[in-house]
Amino acid sequence: MSSGAPRDPKVKDKAFLMNWIRRNSPTREELLASRFVKPFSHRVAHSHLWRFTRTSVRRGTALGLFVGIFLLIPGVQILGVALLALPFRANIPIGAAMTFLSNPATTPLLIAASVWLGNNMFGLHANVATFSIMIDKGASAGEWVRWFFSDAAPALVAGLFIISVVSAIVGYVLASVIWDNWIRLRWRRKIRRARDQRLEASTSDAAAG
Repeated sequence: MSSGAPRDPKVKDKAFLMNWIRRNSPTREELLASRFVKPFSHRVAHSHLWRFTRTSVRRGTALGLFVGIFLLIPGVQILGVALLALPFRANIPIGAAMTFLSNPATTPLLIAASVWLGNNMFGLHANVATFSIMIDKGASAGEWVRWFFSDAAPALVAGLFIISVVSAIVGYVLASVIWDNWIRLRWRRKIRRARDQRLEASTSDAAAG
């Protein structure tokens, strides 16, 4: 029977986060089976790239956000994370999961924000309104290519770079804070469990005496 004790919301939040990462991250076997990754499988298969440590998790978070936002191409994002994880000693599952924050729902917002940022910071003249109109009317591939090779290209790339760098820095800091809090919570739970066990043992001894 359940003891009826309330569950710690921090533990529940941590479990939710880990489940989300598992759902959105490729397994080692899935990634190594990819035809894009196979030529580099001997590098990607290193065990330390799949180990969860404070350093690898925060680096994986930063790398996944940077690659996911800057590239914006599904599939290529995970490949980029996998190949860059080794020199940066980043956690691949975390990095792969972070790329999913860039998805069909967020990509139009990222592109619009990047074009606006590139225009304002570098004096470019890409038309953000045209971008919105093209989405609404379902522009053809040729129209998108012509739009991209106007002033939109440098504005988009510059804006995406800035947003991806800022996101990576913020993600790095947040991952450090979350990891430290999680470790602190684990220690508190261990100490509380050990105290409860000592109390239970002393109570049993008193009852036996």
